Amino acid sequence: MPITEMLSRNARMYPDEVSLIEREPAANSRREITWLEFEKQTNRFTNALLDRGIKQGDRVALLMMNCLEWLPVYFGILKSGALAVPLNFRYTAPEIKKCVETAGAKILVYGPEFLERIDEIKDDLNCVESLIFVGENCPEDADNYVDVLAGSSAADPQVKISDFDDAALYFTSGTTGTPKPILLTHANLVSACITENSHHRQCHEDSFLCIPPLYHTGAKMHWFGSLIVGSKAVLLRGVEPKWILEAVSEEKITIVWLLVPWAQDILDAIESKEVNLKDYQLDQWRLMHIGAQPVPPSLIIRWKKVFPNHLYDTNYGLSESTGPGCVHLGIENIHKVGAIGKPGFNWEMQIVNDHGKLVPRGKVGELIIRGPGVMKGYYNNPEATKKVLKDGWLYTGDMAREDEDGFIYLVDRKKDVVIMGGENIFPVEIEEFLRAHNDIKDAAVIGMPDRRLGEVPVAVVETKPGRILTEKMVIEFCQDLPRYKRPRQVFFDKVPRNPTGKIEKPKLREQFCSGDIAKVV
Repeated sequence: MPITEMLSRNARMYPDEVSLIEREPAANSRREITWLEFEKQTNRFTNALLDRGIKQGDRVALLMMNCLEWLPVYFGILKSGALAVPLNFRYTAPEIKKCVETAGAKILVYGPEFLERIDEIKDDLNCVESLIFVGENCPEDADNYVDVLAGSSAADPQVKISDFDDAALYFTSGTTGTPKPILLTHANLVSACITENSHHRQCHEDSFLCIPPLYHTGAKMHWFGSLIVGSKAVLLRGVEPKWILEAVSEEKITIVWLLVPWAQDILDAIESKEVNLKDYQLDQWRLMHIGAQPVPPSLIIRWKKVFPNHLYDTNYGLSESTGPGCVHLGIENIHKVGAIGKPGFNWEMQIVNDHGKLVPRGKVGELIIRGPGVMKGYYNNPEATKKVLKDGWLYTGDMAREDEDGFIYLVDRKKDVVIMGGENIFPVEIEEFLRAHNDIKDAAVIGMPDRRLGEVPVAVVETKPGRILTEKMVIEFCQDLPRYKRPRQVFFDKVPRNPTGKIEKPKLREQFCSGDIAKVV
């Protein structure tokens, strides 16, 4: 069954049940649509695309903040047989232009938050034949989304789509370089539905809270586990602890996916009495799961003290694997917190050396994975594809080790490893150690150039509000680390993360290490 048929089935089975809710607390706004309305809006958008000459294999880009229209637009593109091209809302105007041109998108759908950026580049988007605007005060050179739907039929477009047809282009996060477009098929998307539901056991009665950006595979693919059973989802615009708890309480949320910073913020708000749990109805909340970045064990220990009845899971994945699920902890394995887990449903994994040979259990190597979610390749980039796809295996670029029970521990990104005098230092280990400090909110470790050793580890530390730390205090705290792992310098600043929670280390290297040589501490 194609993923678009799942939507149609839900519209037939649960026509009057709520499918999606959008909450924007800052604007005191709440909107909702039923499964039947979701399907009709999708069909109207598909038919509008077909009327504009969109054919199977064409590309349609969408640049919107999370909103009620996002998923109908996405599914409308899929139903037309075109490729959906979701774009990162943090992209600058030149980055948007680059991605749109790389994809060769014929239509660009965008929201009001991007007016200025699109105005800056619209005359230079030679491949784009038309603009569609989702929101109020539509510019003159774009078609209004509401009018587009009103002028189109709600009938099923009847476009035949096979499982292995191309479905979407997702650009890599760009944390390690220029974003590359990842080509996913309809079969890839369906596999994400099956894997996610297998892991988190969503049923029709569940309600899922989605906070991360929908342009990223992680957010949608976690929601896919709800789509397959026709359960409700809430799109929350905003990450304030009070807003998250209000949404869980008022919408009777049972499953929440959080990024590490948001979980930390909730716990900090409870600890500081900024929020009072007695003000919320949270008994129905059964599962909290985290992904997109390494999870400090200290965080989950704190969480279970406050929420002892919550099931917990950690998820690992890449856009190249159609998002999360290729490795996951499993809700029954909280005793292994700190690990990313075991191979997910329908997935295989190995840990190999630079020559592609298995390393002994307990040794560090590169994590490679194989399964139904592995991308078709990097779009129009066979050379880059060959570097990461070998004999059906996806080389993740993540360094990992496997313990005696078969659980995988993520050590670091291959490109982020600090090589000091020939010794490999994995920043994640140091970052987790630093985050255990009561006064540290977040931490990042990067390599700084050193004349004698090549590079040495330095730390960027973000303190909790109202706390005071000095470099000397942090260095002293790190005395429990092996000497070679101790940061040589400490900088105090906000740790930048992208919308999916990954530390933006190229930005930190540019800020703190460009042209500098480490001092001796």
